[in-house]
Amino acid sequence: MNALNEAYKANPLHLGDIIPLDFSSHPSLPDSHAWSQPIDENLSFNDPASSSIPVIDLMDPNATKLIGLACENWGAFHLKNHGIPLGVTQGVEEEVQRLFSLPTEQKLKALRSPSGATGYGIARISPFFSKCMWHEGFTIIGSPSHDAEKIWPGDFARFCDRMENYEKKMQIIAKRLTEMMCDVLKISEEKRKWIGASDTSGALQLNFYPSCPEPNRAMGLAPHTDTSMFTIVQTPSSGLQIFKEGKGWIPVQPHPEALIVHTGDFLHIMSNGRFCSPVHRVMLNENRKRYSMAYFYSPPIDYVVSPSVTKDLNSAARFREVTVKEYIGIKAQKFADSLSFIST
Repeated sequence: MNALNEAYKANPLHLGDIIPLDFSSHPSLPDSHAWSQPIDENLSFNDPASSSIPVIDLMDPNATKLIGLACENWGAFHLKNHGIPLGVTQGVEEEVQRLFSLPTEQKLKALRSPSGATGYGIARISPFFSKCMWHEGFTIIGSPSHDAEKIWPGDFARFCDRMENYEKKMQIIAKRLTEMMCDVLKISEEKRKWIGASDTSGALQLNFYPSCPEPNRAMGLAPHTDTSMFTIVQTPSSGLQIFKEGKGWIPVQPHPEALIVHTGDFLHIMSNGRFCSPVHRVMLNENRKRYSMAYFYSPPIDYVVSPSVTKDLNSAARFREVTVKEYIGIKAQKFADSLSFIST
């Protein structure tokens, strides 16, 4: 079993926090999904020119510097010229739409178990909120064949082939981005050996947000940070927002043929707080469905994540050392307070 599966197995959920709503049978918003306050989409700034995350060309000679600045100032950026053929991304989108268009009873055949990490279900952050989210997902860690076979007996090969190929390409990009940021942070070769290892922790999350009858009273994905180094998102639709201090909620509009990249808690810890781990959420639409594919990249579960503190900056470590597995456990218990819990 994949080691990341084992890390999540130690933090089981209740079955009621896994099963998605059958959205097709709810033409109106049920109370279980109606948040107490209208969702405020108003942004607290008036300058559109300064309200977009940067667009960075991976082939730019200054890409490392530009990505470092984006991680500092935004915790997110668009990445173009990333090297993934359009046919690959389109193929994955086709499979995601094919998956979530299935009848609920068919998708439930691959329902995630309370102690499981893969398969069909709602977001793991659900227990931390009193209201449910207008969302369903499918998580892949390692090969998706075990769960896909339950949904498409005898007809799951194309889904698996496309997902595995896509995940490999996502990992190549994530490794490159991580190497670049290790250069910026002056992290030693010894501390970055894991980047080329075969036991790095990767997960692919497929998301579906159905059109919602009252999008201003419902939430697609509630505010949270990611337990990752980098999260790489592909989506053809708007809806993602990141929170920027002093500006409010920033809408992240898809950029043609670019991926959305944002940093997670592990890079925030490793950079000693220099790089953001942005709080983000997903908004809904009354007339449009939204699909997304998010790849989460992290060190191996036994890797010790520690702040990079340089003597020339005369700075003290803001966080204690923590293994990936330990932090996953902390996040499962403390959620939004996890970084504070390991602060020094």
